[in-house]
Amino acid sequence: MTTRRNFLRNGGLALAGLMVGEKSITSMAEAAGKYDSMPGTAAALQYVCQRPAPEKRQFTSEAVEKAIKTTKAKLKDEKLAWMFENCFPNTLDTTCEHKMINGKPDTFVLTGDIHAMWLRDSSAQVFPHIQFANEDPKVKTMLAGVINRQTWCILKDPYANGFNEGPTGSEWKSDNTEMKKELHERKWEIDSLCYPIRLAYHYWKKTGDTSPFDADWEKAMQSVYKTFIEQQRKDNLGPYKFTRVTDRQGDTLLNDGWGSPVRPVGLIVSSFRPSDDATLFGFLIPSNLFAITSLRQLAEMMRTIKGNNAFAAQCEALAKEVDAAVKEYGIINHPKFGKIYAFEVDGFYNHVFMDDANVPSLLALPYLGCVDANDPIYQNTRKFVLSEYNPYFFKGTAGEGIGGPHIGFGYIWPMSIIMRCNTTKDAEEIRKCVKMLRDTDANTGFMHESFYKDDPSKFTRSWFAWVNTLFGEMIYRLVNEGKVDILNNLG
Repeated sequence: MTTRRNFLRNGGLALAGLMVGEKSITSMAEAAGKYDSMPGTAAALQYVCQRPAPEKRQFTSEAVEKAIKTTKAKLKDEKLAWMFENCFPNTLDTTCEHKMINGKPDTFVLTGDIHAMWLRDSSAQVFPHIQFANEDPKVKTMLAGVINRQTWCILKDPYANGFNEGPTGSEWKSDNTEMKKELHERKWEIDSLCYPIRLAYHYWKKTGDTSPFDADWEKAMQSVYKTFIEQQRKDNLGPYKFTRVTDRQGDTLLNDGWGSPVRPVGLIVSSFRPSDDATLFGFLIPSNLFAITSLRQLAEMMRTIKGNNAFAAQCEALAKEVDAAVKEYGIINHPKFGKIYAFEVDGFYNHVFMDDANVPSLLALPYLGCVDANDPIYQNTRKFVLSEYNPYFFKGTAGEGIGGPHIGFGYIWPMSIIMRCNTTKDAEEIRKCVKMLRDTDANTGFMHESFYKDDPSKFTRSWFAWVNTLFGEMIYRLVNEGKVDILNNLG
């Protein structure tokens, strides 16, 4: 993801026309440029809807449009309402390529500014729309299409993170790994296989529909389990290795592509993080916790839907083993915060104290259902990651939040502010988070990958559908939870 995430630094707008339609390019450019130094004169123009014209939208839903209208009407903060209207449907408006293939729904979901589908991003991008599946058959079919497409992806290669729509090749075809023409990128990340399970599980729970869970899906899920077992590296290093010719340390793996050594203790190696940066130590704790949750969800589905009790038991046994290993090796006594989750460990008792903005992160664990938000170890961890002791927690005149090495020093990711809001019940903390998000969009009406801590006009990625979706999901949830007074009094 390096190219797609770095070329839009400092408010680049090369792809704005793709996002909002040709007529909006000028207003977007003004919003990211002139409006930063002329906030007073921007007010009359900046709240014009930035969505594509209805006939140019990739996918539409009456239920979603109704939700947007109803929610927006409750938001008295004009800018926040505008941002919600732009962001909540951004995935549907601009990234969902839905069709039928051989009588089955198929939905290819772009990440935004590259025509490729990440298993992680695509799952998260459509996840909030599960709640509308029973109201709108179109949404239900679209979601089934995402599950079907993800099944296809996993069967192509469970070690890949990003996929093409067909065998078109990729700019990363020269990577030293087992590239196929259907792959966009082949960075092994545990969460790439967890997110499709999360999507499938909650789709099933909401709709009761089992049509996507056919023999191919079951085969793909067995491949997920097999990959997790291989990456415990108990008997050997496994089949995956990766190197790239690059000047970025985080884009390649040391030791001839195997990564740092690990001691086989039951944890699962993730060669790369959700940021697509290489791990320092292979056992990435947030992703291992996500795997535990996903394996238990998969076991329930296999037992109930497929009647495959033997495989369900295998998934549960693996979840239990990883859980025990996290408790043994992933929880470290921090001198300032007590027992907390480490970010990465290696089984040799080496560990990394930090957090990264991308989800799964330590901060986001309750959002993904991996831990209880009131758990004392999580609460200690949360205090740590939102403090100066987290090397990637940045604080400036524009805001504060978590970034990561993917973009570098001083760049805060709105995703981390959203996750902070999603993991608190404190009204003042919620207000603080939403206000920061509202005030750091560079007057574009959209979220960005990151913004500079002292100047939100310096941002990366004009078109990042995942974070737009997360922002819209957060606002919709807060309104439905009756927290409108907080949203309407941000200050």
